[in-house]
Amino acid sequence: MQVNIQIVVEDQELPNVEDITIWAQHALKLHCDEVEMTVRVVDIEEGRQLNERWRKASGPTNVLSFPTDDLAVLPGLLGDVVICAPLANAEATRDGKPIDAHWAHLVIHGTLHLLGYDHINPEDAETMEQLERTLLNDLSYPDPYL
Repeated sequence: MQVNIQIVVEDQELPNVEDITIWAQHALKLHCDEVEMTVRVVDIEEGRQLNERWRKASGPTNVLSFPTDDLAVLPGLLGDVVICAPLANAEATRDGKPIDAHWAHLVIHGTLHLLGYDHINPEDAETMEQLERTLLNDLSYPDPYL
């Protein structure tokens, strides 16, 4: 499993690259093939641009996932997870969560999207949230939904 990390934001408290890699790989262990993905850490402006372009939603969001459309053309390349650092940090502070716990949740959440999990309907949301709880608990992080 290869996890590429791109950090294109400055002046933010960030988890270290090794932790981001561990969190993504922990979720990727659900996938048995050799896979590759990227986690890109961005600022508010890039987060806003990506969210508006691809989700048609105003402003930035905390995490976006861009799964590879055709694994036959790019075998093993799952896609990209983009985390908006200022927003992720502000959410952690607002909710009284340790920054590393919130970041672990966002990385795992985005990685699960690359693996095909979603939360559009209530049944799928419950499946995905329970898997997130389990993976985070494995890493000694609390339930992010409490």
